[in-house]
Amino acid sequence: MDFLDRCIPSCRSFQGVEIILCPTFLSLVSIVEKARGSNICIGAQNAHWEKEGAFTGEVSPFMLSQAGVDYVIIGHSERRNYFGEKDEGVNKKIKAALKYNVKPVMCLGETLKEREGNLTSKVIDRQLEKGLEGIEPEEASSLTLAYEPVWAIGTGRSASAEDADQVISFLREKLALYYGYQTAQRIPLLYGGSVKPDNLGQFLEKKSIDGALIGGASLEEESFIKMVEIANNIKNN
Repeated sequence: MDFLDRCIPSCRSFQGVEIILCPTFLSLVSIVEKARGSNICIGAQNAHWEKEGAFTGEVSPFMLSQAGVDYVIIGHSERRNYFGEKDEGVNKKIKAALKYNVKPVMCLGETLKEREGNLTSKVIDRQLEKGLEGIEPEEASSLTLAYEPVWAIGTGRSASAEDADQVISFLREKLALYYGYQTAQRIPLLYGGSVKPDNLGQFLEKKSIDGALIGGASLEEESFIKMVEIANNIKNN
């Protein structure tokens, strides 16, 4: 809560970008209330696909919607790697989130082994196709996609801006095939993977990259505010 107390006043002047904060489940209800009336949206880090049932320990998109949550991250690389999430489960979660008017932030990305095997495009294509199966064009406008190469998550390594731009341009082309050019242009495409104040500008200066999905570097309020400022300056100049 102290984090939000310091960030809300500082972020009020940055009206040209969308700011989404995704805290732990335990903090969601209080932070939603704290952020009310500010320009900071609140998202969850995960959700289950069922509304209710015998799923001990899970949180459903319906619960998130009732709590006033705006967004939910789905298919994060850590969920895929450590909890065995598959594309089919990601698809179920996206559909459930859309059903209850929580906007999904769908994550896609390749492992180091896949990258070294020149399989990046094949992996991204598969994740996109299976993850969005059955999602209609009118629903797709509520999506956000985040390219986060697994080998760059929490390692201090990041893709070059050129590499990220190439993959995200590929994603945009695929979305245009699925949903048409206009809808594809409305879907925000983010880059995530060891993003911090020192390198954020390199990614956001690429026209294909609309924003960033930031992990560890967003935990300190000074760093968080600085990155919002950088994004606001680049995207509005």
